Amino acid sequence: MRFILFIASRYLFSKKRIQVISLISWISVLELYVIGTAAFGCLLSAFNGLEGWVIRLYNSFDSDIRIESAQGKWIDAAEFPLDSLRQIDGISHVAEVLEENCLVIYGDNQYVCTMKGVSDDYVAMTGVDTMMVDGAFRIKSKSGSMAVVGSGVAYSLSMSLNAIDKALVLYVPKTNIGSTLNPADAFRSEAIFPSGIFEIQPEFDARYIFTPIDFADKLTEGKNRRTAYEVQFSPSADKKAIEKALKAQLSEKYVVKNRFEQHELLYKVINAEKWAVFLVLCFILLIAVFNVTGSLTMLVVEKSADIRTLESMGADKSTIKGVFFAEGLMITVIGLITGLVCGLIIVTFQEMQGIVLINGEDPYPVLVKAKDILAICITVITIGAAASWFPASRAVNKRSLRSLAEI
Repeated sequence: MRFILFIASRYLFSKKRIQVISLISWISVLELYVIGTAAFGCLLSAFNGLEGWVIRLYNSFDSDIRIESAQGKWIDAAEFPLDSLRQIDGISHVAEVLEENCLVIYGDNQYVCTMKGVSDDYVAMTGVDTMMVDGAFRIKSKSGSMAVVGSGVAYSLSMSLNAIDKALVLYVPKTNIGSTLNPADAFRSEAIFPSGIFEIQPEFDARYIFTPIDFADKLTEGKNRRTAYEVQFSPSADKKAIEKALKAQLSEKYVVKNRFEQHELLYKVINAEKWAVFLVLCFILLIAVFNVTGSLTMLVVEKSADIRTLESMGADKSTIKGVFFAEGLMITVIGLITGLVCGLIIVTFQEMQGIVLINGEDPYPVLVKAKDILAICITVITIGAAASWFPASRAVNKRSLRSLAEI
């Protein structure tokens, strides 16, 4: 093995003169492995950063666990084991949630959105209070109930917190009502003053208005129903163990969803895009690997005299094949290490300086994961090994046949 590596390194790092084959080999290193590996690292880091950025946005709105009804929309609050859930070790808050579509009228403007009535626990556990762009996240005051409005809803209503005399009027359809001549009789309505405006992302901003749970319950005919219960874990809690305990304690009437399951499609799409790009880069490397195949084939042709010398010294076919295979692996490893270093430098520079912006203001997020580095190493080495083994094997076989014919 030391003999094979010595000969291969002499071919690759020849100090006598820069030969055309050596030049082609180093061009292969730059084009295929350095640029390709750096592109691998940068793109995967960009997808990781984007995924983390999206997760942080959703985490400010979503709870660790959301419990919904397995059949239908409503959960009977009288039957739900709320107190027993609060006794589970590792659970810090359990909030009651009542969501209902409603028509909001503010002055001369109107808008259809979702009212989300929440209990006091939600105020303590939510991250929406960190996303306020005006006012404060306050749903109760001495004067009564108050509403926290999404920026998209506020924009559609031309709402201003400075207009302290203008209230939001929420209309919710009544259930089990027959025909009526007056359309207003088909709705229940309540007025509420806004206390703040939040901005997370358009999906939430243009949809939600937060109100107290008792206000929402009253507006929906006061039947003591809930649409969900949201659970927050303590910082040191074993999340998987608690999730398992919740599923075991609750009956089949309820569905327990973690953060991933609450937006399962979104996370699957992000991961699918990431690995789709990974596969595309793999195909690009497979196409570009012909440069290495060609350079190794030409190297065998150029070193035909050396091959005869090695054969006369007692080197067998596998040894000669190993020399060219080792050179191909050297090219692969050098290019891989250089590419990884270049990729990490680019990612670090983006993280520190924020050259590329995601929305015109914030730097595009990047994140390096060890499993991605491992995947890149395995992929590049596998492709490099295949590019080195097959042409070296075929070229040596052809050379041996020619040598026998000459004898």
